[in-house]
Amino acid sequence: MPVRLIALDIDGTLLDSASALPEANRRAVEAAFEQGIEVALVTGRRFDFALPIAEQLACPLTMIVNNGALVKSKDGTTHLRHLLPCRTAREVLRRAPEFRDGAAVVFDRPRANQVIYERIDWDDPRRKSYFLRNREFIAQISPLEKSLTEDPIQVMFSGPVESMRQAEAALRAAPGSPAFALATTYYEGRDFGMVDVIHPGCSKGAALAEWAALRGFAREEVMAIGDNFNDREMLEFAGLPIVMANSVPELKTLGWHETLSNDHGGVAAAIEAYALGGL
Repeated sequence: MPVRLIALDIDGTLLDSASALPEANRRAVEAAFEQGIEVALVTGRRFDFALPIAEQLACPLTMIVNNGALVKSKDGTTHLRHLLPCRTAREVLRRAPEFRDGAAVVFDRPRANQVIYERIDWDDPRRKSYFLRNREFIAQISPLEKSLTEDPIQVMFSGPVESMRQAEAALRAAPGSPAFALATTYYEGRDFGMVDVIHPGCSKGAALAEWAALRGFAREEVMAIGDNFNDREMLEFAGLPIVMANSVPELKTLGWHETLSNDHGGVAAAIEAYALGGL
C-alpha cells in the first residue's frame, strides 16, 4: 500500500549529531507533503522544544510530543491529551529519592513554568545546553511535590546512562508500576539518559495508532523512522518501520529496514526510497 503518513523521531533521526536539520531531510519532508503524504514529528520533546524544528519545515505537521502524551498541530491546537495523575506523580517521586537530583515535573502550560526542577545547576555539562535553550520555560520549586497543583504531562529523570538504567529498573520493579508507563532514551556516546514517566496508556506507538485511526489511515499506510528505545512501539505499529544506522543495537535485531545514519541524511534516503520512489 502507498505511504499516507510518515512518523519521524527528531533527535538522532531527523536531526544530525549537531542537532541541526540537514537540508536533504528538509527537502524530502516537504516533497512528501507535496505528494499528499501527512507528516508527524513524534518525539520525547515538549511541544515548545520541538516547535523550532517544526518551523524549519515549510509544511503543516502533526506534533506527537512528550512520548505520545500530547498530540498537537504545528499552530499549537491540541487534539489529544493524556496526563499523568498528580497522585501517581507524587508516588513516583517518593519511590525514586536517589534520582531526584535530575528530576523534573513537566506541565502542559502556555509558556512559563512548563518544566519544574527541584534544583537547577546552570553549569551542569550534561544539561547546560537544554537549560539555556529552555530558560523561559523552566523554574525551580523545592520540594518538587509542591509543583503538583495540577496533573502534569510527565515526571522526567535525566542523568548518566548507568544511573538512568538504575532508575528505570527501580521504577519498573516498583509495586503499582502499571499505574504509569516508562519511555527511555539512552545516548551512550555522550553518557546521557532520560527516563520519562507518563500516563499508563501512553507511548509514541499508542499515540501514533490513535492518530492514524482518527485520520483514517491503515497501519500498512504508516511509515515510521526512529533510533532509540522510546521509538520501539512506534516502529512496531507502523506497517513500514525503518531504523537509523545510528540506532541503538537492539532496534537493529528486529528485522526492520535500515537507512543511513542521521549524519548522512538517513531520513531523506528513507523517504525517497520508500515513500516517494516506492519499494
